[in-house]
Amino acid sequence: MDSQPNLDRFSSRRSTAYGTRGVVATSQPLAAEAGIEVLREGGNAFDAAVATAATLNVVEPMSTGLGGDAFALYRTAEGDVGAMRACGGAPEAATLETVRERVADRENCPPEDAEMPERGPLAVTVPGAPRGWEATVERFGRLSLSTVLDDAVHYATEGFPVSEVIASAWALSEPELRNDAAREQYLVDGERAPEVGEQMRLPELGETLETLAREGADPFYEGAIADEIADTVQSAGGLLDRSDLAGFEVEYPDPVSTTYGGAEVYELPPNNQGLVALEALNVAEAVGVPETDDPVERTHLLAEATKLAFTDGHHYITDPAYEDVPPLESKRWAERRAEEVGSEAIENAEVGMVDSPAEDADTVLLTVADGAGNVVSFINSLFNGFGSGLVAGETGLTLQNRGASFSLDASHPNRLEPGKRPFHTLIPGLARFGEDDWAAFGVMGGYMQPQGHVQVLSNLLDRELPLQAALDEPRWRYCEDGTLATEARFDEDVTAKLVRRGHEVRVDVPLYFGGAQIARYEDGTLSGATEPRKDGTVDVF
Repeated sequence: MDSQPNLDRFSSRRSTAYGTRGVVATSQPLAAEAGIEVLREGGNAFDAAVATAATLNVVEPMSTGLGGDAFALYRTAEGDVGAMRACGGAPEAATLETVRERVADRENCPPEDAEMPERGPLAVTVPGAPRGWEATVERFGRLSLSTVLDDAVHYATEGFPVSEVIASAWALSEPELRNDAAREQYLVDGERAPEVGEQMRLPELGETLETLAREGADPFYEGAIADEIADTVQSAGGLLDRSDLAGFEVEYPDPVSTTYGGAEVYELPPNNQGLVALEALNVAEAVGVPETDDPVERTHLLAEATKLAFTDGHHYITDPAYEDVPPLESKRWAERRAEEVGSEAIENAEVGMVDSPAEDADTVLLTVADGAGNVVSFINSLFNGFGSGLVAGETGLTLQNRGASFSLDASHPNRLEPGKRPFHTLIPGLARFGEDDWAAFGVMGGYMQPQGHVQVLSNLLDRELPLQAALDEPRWRYCEDGTLATEARFDEDVTAKLVRRGHEVRVDVPLYFGGAQIARYEDGTLSGATEPRKDGTVDVF
């Protein structure tokens, strides 16, 4: 086994992959193959998306799973454009006062000084993925849920070899496994993370996936698994109970969109951060990014557009059922904000939600297209590695910590309230490049997501790069501390000139710059590309 792989290398050569009947791109090869297998069995892109997501739950369990939320943007073969949101809210008992008091008791501090916990039972929100997977297959798919979940059940029950990047993430997340069930089910002999190439079995998760395949999502919200979830959270000091789970429903919101470089770009509306990507694209257009060939000017302007969009998005975006969100996606809004962009870096731009660990969050993204013209961008997450760190009894179901994105500041738009959905980083992407030319895309990774969308789209539309080349290009990332992080591969001359413009530049490791995937349907031809910074692949047939 290669026990110490070099995760910073970029020595492999990939080209854009092409096919006619199906394409799946994601961060782990077994998961991509699971999606392709479902397409071969007669399923469509929606079936394949769920098959891929479920397999990722097994082979990349620190990043995603049934205990998290799931979202999709899609274009159907009939030409319909839509979204699926399976996102749970805070428990009904989760008032500001109650959570402050519980944190104060635990931290031995005054309630007014309490901050929203990053991990543990108080950070658990209602998981949406089980209903989201079920609804996607039933509403849009061709196959049974049982057939779609077959590979995920197989790998959980029979085992799978752990891949390089995932082994590293597993080891980094090992300290966050907080209850006995989590350590026993996700560590080798309950003691350590698996090594690269080591076979890992997750039999408890396999049984839970079999329950979903056999009975659908009801047991997760009204049956025995719901009891396990509520008992685990409450016994650890949390507030989620069975009534919170029973009231959950999947939503189908209208996507929000803008135009950039001749393409129409679709994102999820609030409570997701899709408006950040759209505002950044609009500001970039207003300051002339599409017209510049200078890599220094382009990077500077894109970074400045991103700063402004983050400042607005992280101030305004919240659950719209609780507070109005202004039209950050509008061209007029962007034109006013673009007036602040000059030749020097903007100082003291506010990036980040209060007390949120979202900058370092990780997740999974998958994109699928089929020969009929269905195109799906699907994203699924536990938020941080292994989420809350709690596994519900003997289910193998790791509960997300998405509630960590709430603020305990009563004046903040994203303040904690009963039933409220938190500000959500997850944003699948969809773009229409032409009459019958659609791409499902995305770049996972907390606050990297919207600025990753901007960079990939600029590579495709402004620079006219092929799909895989657009993902391979070195990236930058505007950070919560005000620095501009770049990869070591970034052109040194460009970096030096960015410093001269007032950017505080630092070099970071490739994994910090997200995980992009793309699948495209163009007049009957399918193509795809996958993230070189991950373990994944793009499969076609």
